[in-house]
Amino acid sequence: MLGMASPLLAMPVAEYEPLAARQVVADAMPEVDRLEPREDNRAILALYAGDTLKGYLYQTLDFVQTPAYSGKPVNAVVVMDPQGQLLATKVIEHHEPILLVGIPERRLHEFTDQYIGLAADQRVTVGGSSDGKRVAVDGVSGATVTVMVINEVIMRTAHKVAVELGLVDGHASKRPPVAEIVGKAEADRNWSTLTGDGSIRRLLLTQEQVDEAFRGTAADKGRQARHGRQDGPVIDLYAAYLNAPGIGRSLLGDRQYDWLMSELQEGEHAIAVMANGEYSFKGSGYVRGGIFDRIQIRQFGDTFNFRDLDYHRLSDVYAEGMPAFREMAIFIVRQQYRFDPGTEWSLELTVKRQTGPLDSEFQVFPLSYQLPSQYYVRPEPVLSEADRLAEQPLWVQVWYQRQFQVGVLAVGIAVLLFILFFQDWLVRRPKLMRYLRHGFLVYTLVFVGWYALGQLSIVNVLTFVHSLMGSFSWDTFLIDPILFVLWAAVAAIVLLWGRAVYCGWLCPFGALQELVNEIARKLKVPQYNLPFAVHERLWALKYLILLGLFGVSLESMATAEQLAEVEPFKTAITLRFDREWPFVTYAVLLVVVNLFTRKVYCRYLCPLGAALTLPTRFRVFDWLKRRKECGNPCRLCEKECEVQAIHPDGTINYMECHYCLDCQMTYFDDHKCPPLIVKRRGKRRGRNAPGRPEERIPAVAVD
Repeated sequence: MLGMASPLLAMPVAEYEPLAARQVVADAMPEVDRLEPREDNRAILALYAGDTLKGYLYQTLDFVQTPAYSGKPVNAVVVMDPQGQLLATKVIEHHEPILLVGIPERRLHEFTDQYIGLAADQRVTVGGSSDGKRVAVDGVSGATVTVMVINEVIMRTAHKVAVELGLVDGHASKRPPVAEIVGKAEADRNWSTLTGDGSIRRLLLTQEQVDEAFRGTAADKGRQARHGRQDGPVIDLYAAYLNAPGIGRSLLGDRQYDWLMSELQEGEHAIAVMANGEYSFKGSGYVRGGIFDRIQIRQFGDTFNFRDLDYHRLSDVYAEGMPAFREMAIFIVRQQYRFDPGTEWSLELTVKRQTGPLDSEFQVFPLSYQLPSQYYVRPEPVLSEADRLAEQPLWVQVWYQRQFQVGVLAVGIAVLLFILFFQDWLVRRPKLMRYLRHGFLVYTLVFVGWYALGQLSIVNVLTFVHSLMGSFSWDTFLIDPILFVLWAAVAAIVLLWGRAVYCGWLCPFGALQELVNEIARKLKVPQYNLPFAVHERLWALKYLILLGLFGVSLESMATAEQLAEVEPFKTAITLRFDREWPFVTYAVLLVVVNLFTRKVYCRYLCPLGAALTLPTRFRVFDWLKRRKECGNPCRLCEKECEVQAIHPDGTINYMECHYCLDCQMTYFDDHKCPPLIVKRRGKRRGRNAPGRPEERIPAVAVD
């Protein structure tokens, strides 16, 4: 961590570690020659060129630990200038499988380079279009979730650090709705009541307080000579908000209050300022057309002054018990300042002392004012959809942005469940069943795989197992809604039907292989199957691969993610074959082999399929029907099973079945299933017995 690694003293840039952070500073600000940890937060390093402050450096991991797709946080280096503008951003550590082996590193750097020049308090989204309220940056195809996490990490920490450094206001972007003044309120209130409930606020400055404020400055000279010569206060100042009828009518009277309100435009506000003492809040140097340079208003971090057109004389006052004041005035806050009467504001009084013919020192003394709650109501916040979404956790934002994909995926899963629950009715209609299956495989490949990037991986399984062994968090898995919905569906399906349904219907790479093989069969490409004894032994390969990956992951998850490239999913589905040639060659080779033998990868090499077979043993039902003749003497289904999941004895190996339902179409076809053919012939012979010659039909040959 940056704060822990930083030494107590400032250091030259050349000696700073880590190397990646040092290089980011050198590239963004080559003039910087020294890094110095801030005393109030040593995770933030100030960047100096000589004695000039050039900016700040920090690592995001010191401030937020948002889990990414891998379940581990991303760490980035951010360089910010003294005005809160981002000068450089670079990811220096991540565990994202799609970025470790898949998407080139330059694509990630191109993504983070888009943040250069943005302000720390800007709202930034991945994708979409920029407008007055937000800036949109381009995402990275195939790594949408990961770059959304990176965006969250960079901008959230930038705002947090900038607020801590005082570069941006922490609440400026979250202003509440402007308060509305209550029209009916008690008007005849005396001075004591108004000051007692905070309707009128006071600032009393003594000579001692002012002298103390100027201590150590050039204006401190002569303080001892002045001490004790003045008995009264420097200034005894009061301020009141006049738009509220309960305050304005009590001070001004009905006639003067009505006149003042008629002068105000919509969104304008009147403030009364009254004072005694030797120091004037208006100032003797004020001239017509100028600015009142001794008072100003501050709210939400913004300050605004008053000009002569914002000033009205105040002479007639009516509050009972009100003292006489040396000077009084009404100042108008104009609508462009977006003043909120219900939010605390301060009237800042500037006290100046001359230190030379043209030089002076000044100190600011604030009078805080909060309008009592009985004078206003605040409407409920009316947030835009984007504002409401920005308040939500990152995974909620991702789900919102991908709601179309989630909806279409949910419809697809519902269609699949319909097929599975009504399979006995569908398989009796082989032509319809084949059209339905091939259409669903196209949907799985094109939409689930290439469009929604919903390809499950053994990396997901390893991440889940490791999270159970460590600190489990739902946020890790909710960050990708498509994979979450798929895994939820697979968990339910495995318990009811076993692993077969996912591998045969919902796996995009499996769908690619099957569709390619179907085309090859239509083109009369010869098909080959291994002898069952060899085939049965090759099943073990995928289990050995699974055990190897799990063992490596216990030592290094990053290494296991790299070895998981035995899966061609990332190349063929996530990146759509847009990758370095060794990976593309491997994936294409598996597809080419599939032209001659269906689903070679799925049957012998897939560690994900091996992992899903383990809970298959606990499935609740055996949905695939068999007859006592299956295997002995009839072996038709065994010969027709294209993944060789039916044993010579006729039993179906659910751990290897892909649930294509071909065997069930044969099971119900009395023109194809030998036991049914025999049964049908027997019935016909009965109908054609002597005495019923009209029903005699030719004999049906059976292969």
